[in-house]
Amino acid sequence: MKILMVGLGGIGQRHLRNLRMLLGDDVEILAYRVRKLSRVITPTLQIDDDRNVEREYKLRVFGDLESALAENPDVAFICNPSSLHIPVASACVRAGCDLFVEKPLADGLSGLPELQALVEKQGRIVMVGYQLRFHPCFLRMQEIVRKGLLGNLLGVRSSVGEYLPGWHRYEDYRQGYAARADLGGGVILSQIHEFDYLYSLFGKAKRLFSIGGHWSSLEIDVEDVASTLMQCEFSGRPLPVHLQQDYLQRPPQRQCEVIGDVGKAILDFPALSVTLYGAEGTVADRFTCEQLGRNQLFILEIQHFLDCVKTRSKPVVDLGEGMWSLKLALAAKESIATGRVVGLS
Repeated sequence: MKILMVGLGGIGQRHLRNLRMLLGDDVEILAYRVRKLSRVITPTLQIDDDRNVEREYKLRVFGDLESALAENPDVAFICNPSSLHIPVASACVRAGCDLFVEKPLADGLSGLPELQALVEKQGRIVMVGYQLRFHPCFLRMQEIVRKGLLGNLLGVRSSVGEYLPGWHRYEDYRQGYAARADLGGGVILSQIHEFDYLYSLFGKAKRLFSIGGHWSSLEIDVEDVASTLMQCEFSGRPLPVHLQQDYLQRPPQRQCEVIGDVGKAILDFPALSVTLYGAEGTVADRFTCEQLGRNQLFILEIQHFLDCVKTRSKPVVDLGEGMWSLKLALAAKESIATGRVVGLS
């Protein structure tokens, strides 16, 4: 197999490490690089200037995409800033590549219908990188919801918050993609995992309303707080789903509480737990996965993607699902900008 890496920042190098670990020297890895920084970004997101990423991972490097695609790679990993995803992804599909695209799929919908048509015409496999879909705690919450263990669902409260300057300590937070509008940043798109897993649990939202903006002293030109209320349809009636996002919380928080008329369940990602409460308010079950390492989720999603490429089967998060979570996030941004409820179809 021949794999093309597009972008070797923190997430690109994580996928690169995992590909080498999983496939060893059985894979030839190419890299299309623009900034061409030689440093290695470690698994703990530190810089090691004494190591060279191109030598360490045996990369063949190209300064332009056309030359890289002329080598006929089988698969492309799109890990550059989200505002640059679609042109590169489209070129890779035309060249015959299957795609792994990091989230979010893009920072707008322009070009996506054309990409989808191209993918279908070429018969390509496309997966969007939402590793939380492989988290054991998410899968336990999914089981609770699907088995109806909470009775009739009454509401959902989800939250995610983490101090932006602490994300990537190897770089000035003001220059990272999450802080810059021109690179597709902002808390809504950067923390789009929540829109994805809420959509997968509770279905498509019919409409939403969001308030937020740049409310902190962070030196960024994008929103750092967003509060979104979505109206989903679940079991034939409306279900309110609330999502709170921010770039400020210390310590980080990532939770989802699902409330039903015979119980509730709380998914706590940092605590690696899901707690199920019964009708009397007492703990009925507690699921934990305390030995789970964060990188294991990325390994699981790559293994799934490579298996889909081999078997030509549909990934857990294909292009269509990646587009829907993006529609939700963009609708939230539109609602903030206009002050209006945004309908979705």
